[in-house]
Amino acid sequence: MIGWLLRFILLLIVIRLVWRFVAGMIEGARPPAQVPRGGQRSAVPLVRDPVCGTYVVRDRALTSGSGANQHFFCSDRCRDEWQRGQAGRRAE
Repeated sequence: MIGWLLRFILLLIVIRLVWRFVAGMIEGARPPAQVPRGGQRSAVPLVRDPVCGTYVVRDRALTSGSGANQHFFCSDRCRDEWQRGQAGRRAE
């Protein structure tokens, strides 16, 4: 009796795995989502922190410098570390 119950449970697991596989194949075969009429997809501009490499939303990033020498940071820690590194390079 327990053997039949275990086989039934195993059969249900296999059916679910096959079902999920087929559903994934169907999802992958669908065309990409359409862009709404009269508009384009709006991308959020990201900038990369030169210290840790984290991408940050440009409007929320901390900055140092200005113009072409402006750098963007994810945190005060990264900005301070970068500024210490720049001060050490100037002292050399």
